[in-house]
Amino acid sequence: MVRVIEVGHLVAGPSAGLIFSDLGFEVIKIEEPNRGDTARYFTGPSSGTFAYFNRNKKSLALNLKHEKGKEVFFKLVKTADILIDNLGFGTMNKLGLDYQVLSQQNQKLIYLSIKGYAKGPYEKRNSLDFPIEVHSGIAYMTGLKNRPMRLGASIVDISAAMLGVILALKALIEREKTGKGKYLEVGLFETAILLVGQHIASYQINNNKPLNPINEEGFAWGIYDFFETKDGYKIFIGVTTDSQWQKFCKALNLSYCNDERFSTNEKRYEMRDFLIPEIAKVIKEYKKDELISLLSENNISFAELNKPWDLINDIHAKKYMVPVLWKGKEIMVPKIVNESNLITDPPELGENTEEILKELGYNENDIDYLKREKVI
Repeated sequence: MVRVIEVGHLVAGPSAGLIFSDLGFEVIKIEEPNRGDTARYFTGPSSGTFAYFNRNKKSLALNLKHEKGKEVFFKLVKTADILIDNLGFGTMNKLGLDYQVLSQQNQKLIYLSIKGYAKGPYEKRNSLDFPIEVHSGIAYMTGLKNRPMRLGASIVDISAAMLGVILALKALIEREKTGKGKYLEVGLFETAILLVGQHIASYQINNNKPLNPINEEGFAWGIYDFFETKDGYKIFIGVTTDSQWQKFCKALNLSYCNDERFSTNEKRYEMRDFLIPEIAKVIKEYKKDELISLLSENNISFAELNKPWDLINDIHAKKYMVPVLWKGKEIMVPKIVNESNLITDPPELGENTEEILKELGYNENDIDYLKREKVI
């Protein structure tokens, strides 16, 4: 089994660890004794952060500032394949636990560093998902004029983790030939640049004309909007091709199906101010179930407006959720599609400390000593 050490907190590092764990890798999360990951103590809207991002992992409480803690860490690193470092810039270096040091302990180690910024003028900046959204222009494109907005999920953190996992898996393949690990670096900012790449390109193609936020400008499709049903539900409908337009038009018995003004998507896009209100009037005559049936029969893209928690009872989404126990309560959380079905609850702080130490060769007396010295 591939062993992964996660030295991280909050979202980016734990996201990478979660993906590895769902792929069937063993993930050991290193946490500060008596405190652990800050996310353990989140309340309110963020109270599910730790429970979601840390299932399927083991928790080793270990003081990395203590010499004996470093000794334990070195022993653990010798048994590992991948290490995730999600701490602030230079933290592992100050602890004497950077890649240069750890690779001497284990030349096969793949060291994945996830930071706010990769190497460059900003590399020393501390950052988080939202500041990166602001810096990269994601917040501008997401919001409205003069009102940049945060995305409704930690997209940058999670996307950076995904890129990191991809690079680490590639490094594992390469290691089969070379016998050596490597240092990998992923920045949240650089990840965010990838996410807004199409807007960077569009700006230049349009002779450096500034773009409006997506929710002000609209999208590239003529019919790509919310419509309200007779019984008060909001349904998003996307008609993206000319053949779909014909099916959509006939299904709703619109009077202008053969009107040349709407024959192509480009023309429909230009006529949105007329089309959207007209279509809205027709759709208002349908109840939700009637409309969904009609759209499904004609293979038209649509979606009922949901809140995230609505997915718990969604007949499709719930197939891809698993139960975990968190603070005495069973909750449902998403899993990676079609991968490992091995599901364990998020660990208590230090839950696996003694188990891991014994595997590394520590006996009961050694463990008692480490406890007294506040190493674990």
